[in-house]
Formats: sequence, C-alpha cells, structure tokens
Amino acid sequence: MTIPTREDVINIYRKRAKRYDITANLYYLIELRMGAYRKKAVDTLNLRRGDTVVEIGCGTGLNFSLLQQAIGPDGKIIGVDLSDAMLAHARKRVEEKGWANVELVLNDAASYKFPEGIDGVISTFALTLVAEYDKVIQNGCRALKPGKRWVVLDLKMPSGRVSWLAPLLVFLT
Repeated sequence: MTIPTREDVINIYRKRAKRYDITANLYYLIELRMGAYRKKAVDTLNLRRGDTVVEIGCGTGLNFSLLQQAIGPDGKIIGVDLSDAMLAHARKRVEEKGWANVELVLNDAASYKFPEGIDGVISTFALTLVAEYDKVIQNGCRALKPGKRWVVLDLKMPSGRVSWLAPLLVFLT
C-alpha cells in the first residue's frame, strides 16, 4: 500500500468533510469500543486543567469535547489539519460549543511548527496518512515538556468475523 500524497489527502477529505462525523461512526460497526478508545487515548495524555494540547489531524474536532473535559476552559487546544473543509466543520463545532480556547491551524503536519513547552500531542486516525510521520513525531516530541506524552490512535485491519466489512467501510467513507 502506498501512502497518499498531500494533494490526495486534501482531495479525499474535501469530499468526506460533510459526512465525516456520520461515516466515522460507521467504524463502530467494526469496533464497538471506538468511542472508548478515543477516551482512553485522551486519558493516556494525562492532561491537567490549564494544559495545552496539539491535535494533529483534528478533522472535524471529534476529540475536542474529550480534550475540553481534560484541560478545562483555562487550557488550550490547537487543532491542526491539512483539509480546509474539515477545519470548516471543526470551526462550526467550536462556535456552537462556545469554546474560546481552541485554535485551528490549516497546515501540513510535516511542516507544522509546534509551539514549545506543550503538555500533550494527540493524533487519532490521521498520522498513518502522513508520508513524513516520523518527522511529525520527532517535532512533536521536541516541543513537549519533559515527562509529557504523544499519543497515537489508529486503525488496523480487522480480523475474524467482521474483516469482510473493512473494504466496504473504506468505500463508504
């Protein structure tokens, strides 16, 4: 399998943006605990009230509620995404919730300049689409305060009874 180019990813997510939240939930058919996995990923960051967290590939902001619960209104979320269409949906979510502590950044993860001294970095279902994922991880690690965490949550091909659904879900999304 080849890693898609930057332009491929932008085009894919421009097409998917309007229905992303719905189709992302279809993955729950394969793994019913997906929501629990998102929560566990955020919990694993060990964030505290007032912390700053960067989300690489934030998409429509599905993780923002969980991150808000961890950092509170005095913390900060920086959502980075390559797709203007996905960020438009994230911006709408932020406005509807009235979150004043979210900054959205349109940028390629590989060229994103992480702010120094951050308290966490998270990427859910996005980092495997970045050809230079190793550079992103290195840059994120350099920006973290000592003892802070970088958490990646992603998919693997299912096995067993539901493995036949994987091609269908990729097609639908």
